[in-house]
Amino acid sequence: MAENFYITTPIYYPSAKPHMGHAYSSIIADFFARVKKIQGSNVFFLTGTDEHGLKIQRAAESKGKDPKVFCDEISVTFRDLSKTLNLSNNDFIRTTESRHFKSVENLWKILEKKNEIYLSKYSGWYSVSDEAFYSEEEIENIDGVKKAKISASDVEWLEEESYFFKLSKWEKPLLKFYDENPEFILPISRKNEVISFVKGGLKDLSVSRKSFSWGIKVPSNSEHVIYVWLDALTNYLSALNYPDISNNLYKKFWPATVHLIGKDILRFHAVYWPAFLLAADIPPPKRVYGHGWILSGEEKMSKSKGNILDPIEIIKKYGLDPLRYYLIKEVSFGNDGNISKEKLENCINSDLANNYGNLCQRVTAFNEKNLNSEVPKNISFSNTDLKILDNFKDNYNNLIEYTNKQDINSYVNYIIERLFASNKYFNDEEPWKKKNDIDRLNTIVYVSLELIRKISILLYPIIPDTSMKVLKVFNINEDKISFESIKNNNFLKKGQKINKINILFKKIEKL
Repeated sequence: MAENFYITTPIYYPSAKPHMGHAYSSIIADFFARVKKIQGSNVFFLTGTDEHGLKIQRAAESKGKDPKVFCDEISVTFRDLSKTLNLSNNDFIRTTESRHFKSVENLWKILEKKNEIYLSKYSGWYSVSDEAFYSEEEIENIDGVKKAKISASDVEWLEEESYFFKLSKWEKPLLKFYDENPEFILPISRKNEVISFVKGGLKDLSVSRKSFSWGIKVPSNSEHVIYVWLDALTNYLSALNYPDISNNLYKKFWPATVHLIGKDILRFHAVYWPAFLLAADIPPPKRVYGHGWILSGEEKMSKSKGNILDPIEIIKKYGLDPLRYYLIKEVSFGNDGNISKEKLENCINSDLANNYGNLCQRVTAFNEKNLNSEVPKNISFSNTDLKILDNFKDNYNNLIEYTNKQDINSYVNYIIERLFASNKYFNDEEPWKKKNDIDRLNTIVYVSLELIRKISILLYPIIPDTSMKVLKVFNINEDKISFESIKNNNFLKKGQKINKINILFKKIEKL
């Protein structure tokens, strides 16, 4: 039976237009969705927008707009970004949808029925920007302003009646869960951070607000709005038509395979979320992966700092696939990374134009000139040929393992290594000197075409548009891409016509 694979991005807060950090999370999630699909999995890929909370209410008020109207306008920019980034998502969820209200209200009722929630009073530090509560130890004073250490966001003192979730009760069960599921939190550095936080002692969590109205009301008390994170996290269930757990979507895809998130929201996903779910007798997700930030200089991008990089502008200038490739290859997955014009242009010239584009151009042009744009017919593999072709079969299981463990860096490094090896093979074998040995010439060209096909399949989750241009040279359509076919050395049909290929990437001239 095919594996079921459910991957989610964070749902984005539409208080301002999307930036490069949003694009990065989405592109990475799309990579995994695409690679698992061509590996034969049943894939469900979710993204969307988180539209409740005081931050949204204040942003709407500052524009003189109703919060729902405000969210409608900005949420569409995130939906449009999904199309611009060529995401393969199955669904786009908004927390203002009725299906989401139904899910959140049901989860609240279960927690209340199980006596996991009680009414009391909250007093402490709260960040509107992060929609998060912080202890005294997590606050610092900078130039007379109280800020959260983790995010540098301003905090304000808050006192109001609130419902609390008995988070302290789940300290030991959470530690037991982490121990029994050692790969629940990745990378390992993030796991250690979470375990240290939980071992430091968990306090009951305020899960409602009374001082504003923009959110989902507590079912049993309409004076209270459900805490935005309890609301937002439930989106991962809402998209599967929860609370109807008998439906096919829920049965196939829950628990989620991977929640892909930024490291700044790790605590909500790796502590609060599994605690809510365990308390409600719902299985937690299989994995939470906290990736690093896309930096602007040395700082995290944020509207308040005015250091936003607009992915749309980068795409207009350089193209989508170069941006996708750059973010996937140059940012060490799990760590912080930054984007610069110089690095991006070097990446386009070196990897995409010189290595991949040049290989495709040289081999297909040689084929057109010498073999009438046909896949060679009479071939006989030498040991050298088999060694470079079989490398894909020999590393097939490793590549599967890389994707299962979200080890993007090893996956990309393998492709780059194969590109260098393939270019070297074509240079060393010198088919242009083999015109008196037509069988050898045929074999070199056939092997080179097969290498291009295999590499293009591996590149498809990274640069889908460009790789499809290459695969269509061999009349391979998107729905026919098979990851397993990289093990096949005789996939191309002898005598098949090869379509002409145009320049894939234009080199950027340096001044």
